[in-house]
Amino acid sequence: MSIALYMDEHIHLAITVGLQFRDVDVLTVQDDGRTGMPDTIILDRAAEIQRVVFTQDEDFLAIANRRQQEGINFAGVIYAQQKSVTVGDCIRDLEIIAKVNEPEDLANCVQYLPL
Repeated sequence: MSIALYMDEHIHLAITVGLQFRDVDVLTVQDDGRTGMPDTIILDRAAEIQRVVFTQDEDFLAIANRRQQEGINFAGVIYAQQKSVTVGDCIRDLEIIAKVNEPEDLANCVQYLPL
């Protein structure tokens, strides 16, 4: 089983499409009808549907850190600083993460891109 990704609403569409072309299981916040929802709700929803969040929003880092400290489970967060990684780098690294890991590998963790 591979990792399914849940794309935060501000992720460049080219990343999502590139991953879909590579047969990575991707769902966007928009396609899930959660546009504009608070980040905490997005992280809860990702856990509910067993998907790891991909984001470029630093707020998710603080939320994940708080949950780690309080022992509150979440499915995982993959974070890329927008100015530090290209669209191509994101696609390549996310494909690797999705295809070589299992969901439990990223549970309650934060993974930073680029790898």
